[in-house]
Amino acid sequence: MEFFSRILGTLLFGSLLCPLAHRPLPEPCTLDCVLKKMDIAAASFRTAQADFEWDQYQKVVDETDVQKGTVYYRRAGDAIEMMAEIKQPDPTFVLYKEGKLQVYHPKIEQVMQFSAGSNRNEMESYLVLGFGGSGEDLKKTYDVTYVGDEKIDGIDAAELQLVPKSEKVRNYFAKVFLWIDVTRGISVQQKFMLGQDDYRLAKYFAIRSPAKIGNDVFQLKTSKKTQFVSPKG
Repeated sequence: MEFFSRILGTLLFGSLLCPLAHRPLPEPCTLDCVLKKMDIAAASFRTAQADFEWDQYQKVVDETDVQKGTVYYRRAGDAIEMMAEIKQPDPTFVLYKEGKLQVYHPKIEQVMQFSAGSNRNEMESYLVLGFGGSGEDLKKTYDVTYVGDEKIDGIDAAELQLVPKSEKVRNYFAKVFLWIDVTRGISVQQKFMLGQDDYRLAKYFAIRSPAKIGNDVFQLKTSKKTQFVSPKG
């Protein structure tokens, strides 16, 4: 549980979608229909890039903290790799690769390292939520309910409610709301309910999938002064 608390307290990952062109309105889609569209999208996924805005709302102080930057994803074999470059408010790099999460703070020249260990499946299922992951995989990790249709920034989306099957994950977030583009089968928005009416909301812009992403993107640009720290627990 400590692992998920640290990880989800740092990250606000989400799902990516391809740029939208003018297109006809989709026909109504049931839950099975949405999940099948996700299966199709997952089968062809390789890379994606997007600008993001990650919002964390805390009810007790009635404030929202906002992070902005660019995120990169690619499939490496059966796994997903991710690099998030947070540009505002403080430069930070978050890399997930080969079952290890690294959070680099250039201002203090420090990298915090976390090994997914036995939590790797849970971590990667979180990373590919609605993006690169199939509908079948979604059902293995969450109890899925179809909520209804909604427009998100002009996109026709199906809203799904996800309840984690894992008790340790439920201890951190009770449920997730996931909005899936019913034409492309990929997520356009996510909302994690963290308890006491706190939540994390992910929005993505200027999205490209597939995207041309060099191998160097998935490397931390540290210096000789950088310290690597692996917290216990």
